[in-house]
Amino acid sequence: GFYAPAQLIRDAREHGVEVREVDINHSDWDCTLEEGAAPRPVEMAHQQLVGTMLSSHAVRLGLRHVKGLAQADAERLVARRGRGYDSVRDLWLRAGLNRAAVETLAEADAFRSLGLGRRDALWAARALDPLGAAERLPLFEGAGELQREAEVALPPMPLGEQVIADYQSLSFSLKAHPMSFLRTALDRRRVTRHRDLARLRSGARVTVAGLVLVRQRPGTAKGVVFETLEDETGVINVIVWATIFERYRRAVIAGRLLRVTGRVERQAGVIHLVAECIEDISEMLDRLAEPEAAPLPPAGESG
Repeated sequence: GFYAPAQLIRDAREHGVEVREVDINHSDWDCTLEEGAAPRPVEMAHQQLVGTMLSSHAVRLGLRHVKGLAQADAERLVARRGRGYDSVRDLWLRAGLNRAAVETLAEADAFRSLGLGRRDALWAARALDPLGAAERLPLFEGAGELQREAEVALPPMPLGEQVIADYQSLSFSLKAHPMSFLRTALDRRRVTRHRDLARLRSGARVTVAGLVLVRQRPGTAKGVVFETLEDETGVINVIVWATIFERYRRAVIAGRLLRVTGRVERQAGVIHLVAECIEDISEMLDRLAEPEAAPLPPAGESG
């Protein structure tokens, strides 16, 4: 799903634990722990844990997070990995995956340990097709590569475009959060970061924005819709009363990125936002593919 890995990554990073990308030479089906992670700074919200919470491990994300990759293919990849794959073709031959599965891994940017970015890995994966299955016949065992294409210098993929592709393949990105690219524009519109809502009093009127993670309309809620939005600093739960839902139905149902104005509500230490106005600003996500797009560091960080 979308929400669980995003929550895992956010919680790990907030507590100073490194999270590592999905990779053909390191990932199992499930997430695993790896040795040798350098300690990361604990975020301000958890500063009381500094000195008591130390980890020498990192979380390696599992192949289960790659959309469209069958568990049987992933398990075969792991079982036949040995000391590691050294090329896209080596993976194809030894793991016995079809080209579609190899492309799925390339689209998930899972060949970084080979020094291949997403475009380079996809180029190599699509070059497998003209050869058909000939290299897998016993006659060609040990023969190496039957043909070598001329190297092609592919243009680098802009960071924002990489993040979009990560979300399409994995539903999250370790490279940057989409909202970090848009923060300057959102600040001009006086959009509050989710992290900063904790400083506001109950009843305060505020505007937030975020990617839609969850939409729920329980049958017992009398038409009330509950949405969870995420920005680069955290999540906020939005309550949409039935009358507001009818007014902004299209945005609530179809919006990928929403700007919501409403009242802060605190209940038992949990912060909600009761929506008054909802705007679909999904078109802002198109800016991520622009070459000059660059993410802003999280609040309180520099660089």
